[in-house]
This record gives sequence, structure tokens and C-alpha cells, in this order.
Amino acid sequence: MPPTNDRFLRALRGQPVDATPVWLMRQAGRYLPEYRATRAKAGSFMALATNPELACEVTLQPLARFDLDAAILFSDILTIPDAMGLGLTFAEGEGPRFARPVRTAADIARLGVPDMEGELRYVMAALRLIRRELGGRVPLIGFSGSPWTLACYMVEGGGSDNFGRIKAMALSEPALLHQLLSVVTASVIAYLSAQRAAGAQALQVFDTWGGALAPAHYREFSLPYLQRIARELERGTGDDRTPLIVFGKGNDPYLEELAQDVEALGVDWTIGLGEARRRVPKHIALQGNLDPATLYASPEAITREVARTLDEYAAANGGSREGHVFNLGHGLSPDMDPEHVRVLVDAVHAHSLR
Repeated sequence: MPPTNDRFLRALRGQPVDATPVWLMRQAGRYLPEYRATRAKAGSFMALATNPELACEVTLQPLARFDLDAAILFSDILTIPDAMGLGLTFAEGEGPRFARPVRTAADIARLGVPDMEGELRYVMAALRLIRRELGGRVPLIGFSGSPWTLACYMVEGGGSDNFGRIKAMALSEPALLHQLLSVVTASVIAYLSAQRAAGAQALQVFDTWGGALAPAHYREFSLPYLQRIARELERGTGDDRTPLIVFGKGNDPYLEELAQDVEALGVDWTIGLGEARRRVPKHIALQGNLDPATLYASPEAITREVARTLDEYAAANGGSREGHVFNLGHGLSPDMDPEHVRVLVDAVHAHSLR
């Protein structure tokens, strides 16, 4: 049964909608006081992310505040490598760390595709619970990190300023890195397929660190694996097809190549939405792409920038607003004002009302 508010899914199919749909990356997160309270109750980020009831609670929190057109599973992109046994922890203020990073042929040989209803059953349980609690109000989005992005954390052992270890592997031992990327890609396909089976109605892949690669290396170590996911992930047909969105920071040089076999592309704020629309075939929806820093500005400035973004898309789309999902060009930050988020969401609907 389709959700009561199906703007988001209709926009991804290029179908007419009464207003442009909007959801926001990291819409469930630290900028909300109710999230911080739930996080404190859980005791740690991992305790929150691995508890289906609490993950459901924080997934639904932004929908209670804002007129959003989709919910996105509250989880982390590093669930797959954690399920591979790398020992994920989050130190306060320091980000993710792996106790057992992957740096040798022996390390990679030990990796296998995790059991989606075993090591990752908490994710599937959360999806089933969220879908039930949504009661058909809006669609539910599932997601994964891209193979390259996950490999970055797995090899570096956490975040990195320059990705020196994995880039050295790419240059010195490319076959080894391809071996790692192959098993991670198989895991991502299985993970997204399991999320779809558990109730996700759209799927997004975050290629967060693809933009850190030089063009030749992007086309060797990131793009082919994204294309493999889009090609091999079973998603159904017709209006029952589960849309796949690929989003990447700094991926605008590759939009035409990324558009193969996907339903939508998310774009960051470093490319004009009009230019993206002109470059990408019309049957591919676009998602984005307001600079997140706009939310630090006044409500009047936020409203103005929302209108500019919507109008830029329409101007490049023959005057039509169809095929567009409004989003930020990246995620919300912890110090953003929830009332400014409300201004943004309401402005999208008001300005785009057909």
C-alpha cells in the first residue's frame, strides 16, 4: 500500500506532485534536544544505533516537529564493517574508530559478507518497527555507505584528513584494494536488499569520500563499484520499483556516469542545480542541494535561498518542478537551530505549491 503522503516516491519517478517533497540528511540527530535526551538515555551512540526501539524513536522525532516528506532510518554507515568484526567504537568528540583496521592481504582474506539477519538483525528490526510505527504517513528510506567510503574507514581505522593509507594501497597494491572493494560491494548489495525486504521504500548510497579521489582514481576505485550496485541490486519494476539514490560529496564531475541504472542522483551545493539538470537525463530525478550553512542565516535569507534553488531547478527543467526532491547538499550540523529547519521545510512547500 502506498504511503498517504507519496510526494517523495512520485518525485523520484518524475510523476506530478502537489508540492516539491523535502527531507534532510541527518534530519534525526544532535541538533534536536529530544535526540540528545534519547542518546543520553541510551548511554552511547552504539547503544542507541543498535537498539531497534530507540532507533525508531529518533527516526520519528523530526517528523513530529516538521512537515517532512520522508523518514530515513537512524543508523550509521559503518554498520557493515562493524558486522565484519572490525570493532567499531565512537569516542566522544573524536568520531568512529576501528580496533582492527584492514591493511594487509591476510586482513582482507578474513572478511566476508555479514549475515543480514544475524550480525545486522538490529538494523532490519529497526526498519520493520519504523515502517509499522509510521503507519503509512510517509515513505521510509534505507541507506548504506559506498564501497569506497566504507573502505576508507576500514583501512584508515577511522576518519582521516588525507586518506594516506588507503591512497597508498591504491597506488602500491591496487589488486589488494580491488579485492577489499569487491567484498564490501557484495555486502552493500546484500545489505540494501535486506533493507528493502524489511520495509525500506527507497534506498540511498552515500559516497561521502569519493570526492577525495583524483579523477583517474575515482573512475577506478569508486565509480565502478557504485555502478555495480545500481546494476545488480534487485529493486522491482514499475510503480513497485524501489528507487535508488546515489549521493556523493564532490562527485559533480561524474554525474553523467553516475546516472546509469539509478532512479535519482543527490548533488552537493558545489554545482548549480540547473547545471546538474541540464547534464543528467530527464528521467533521472535530482535531489538537493542547498548549502547546509544557509541554516545559520536569518529566516528571511533561508526562505530566499530555498526559492532560488527551487526556481533554478524549474528554469533548467522547462519550467517544470517535477523530478526534484529538495534536500541539503550535505547533512545538518549539531549546532543548527531547529526553528530554522522548520523555516526551510515550510518554505519548500509554500514556494513549490502547484
